[in-house]
Amino acid sequence: MRLNLKQLEAFVWVADMQSFRRAAARLNTTQPNISARIARLESALNTQLMTRDAGSVQLTHKGRELLGHARRVLDATDALVLAADQKQLVSGTLRLGVTEMIVHTWLRDYLRAIKESCPSLTVELTVDLSVQLEAGLAERRLDLALQNGPFQRLISGETGLGSYELIWVAAPQLGLDGMVPIDQLAGHPILTHARNTRLFDEVAAHFAQRRWLDVHLVPSSNLAACMHMCLDGMGIATLPAAMVADEIAKGGLRALRYDWVPAPLDFYARYDAEKAPQVVSRCAQIAARVAQSHDKEK
Repeated sequence: MRLNLKQLEAFVWVADMQSFRRAAARLNTTQPNISARIARLESALNTQLMTRDAGSVQLTHKGRELLGHARRVLDATDALVLAADQKQLVSGTLRLGVTEMIVHTWLRDYLRAIKESCPSLTVELTVDLSVQLEAGLAERRLDLALQNGPFQRLISGETGLGSYELIWVAAPQLGLDGMVPIDQLAGHPILTHARNTRLFDEVAAHFAQRRWLDVHLVPSSNLAACMHMCLDGMGIATLPAAMVADEIAKGGLRALRYDWVPAPLDFYARYDAEKAPQVVSRCAQIAARVAQSHDKEK
């Protein structure tokens, strides 16, 4: 009996996710199929690679020894396909996580660029807070995350995507113009990002230092909701300049001059360079190229 790439792929994913069920979901197949592939691989190699006990999966000594070899075979296969420049052979599913700021700026251009580079690759998209995307990477539910720092966990693959300035904005009907003093700013609801995000923490800390002010912070997990509330005159917001540039140009929002803004948001394409297929690194580089092109256009 000869082994094949699907068997090696099943072996690597079961080992990484420590679960036949999660590996099956990751490879878009069924748990019985994964079990069958592992059984055939063990038969071909004439050795036991793993044990299953009460739902947990443990590699045997031989399994741990052979796991690195299996990764190298899959990596070499990926390298062969990329070197041959046969776009249609790059297949599978890229589980991509992005923050909302990416959605409202250059995500559409990025997905088009991936489609052009890897037409047979399926993208499964998750939009969430950066902290949740970081957890998804750690748990291998995501292959690649386009997210802003700071980060709680180190990761082996990280490509810079640029820095995004934040500005204060308000609807023209609020009548704020020129240099806005803090008491006028604080006289309106402050629309900001969700609790436990860096943006919320910085805005909250800034106003907490001015105890004489009665500031009403309105956090939201959805930055687009903040922008729309701002457009309707329901408060003042500090948002990425790239995200609100079109609304400012159309006159729906006005950039405010205030003597403090939160620090810029630094964005990165992050992935596990040691375990991820090479196409993930390729998609990270595509993200860097698209982000740079978007910055030049703006």
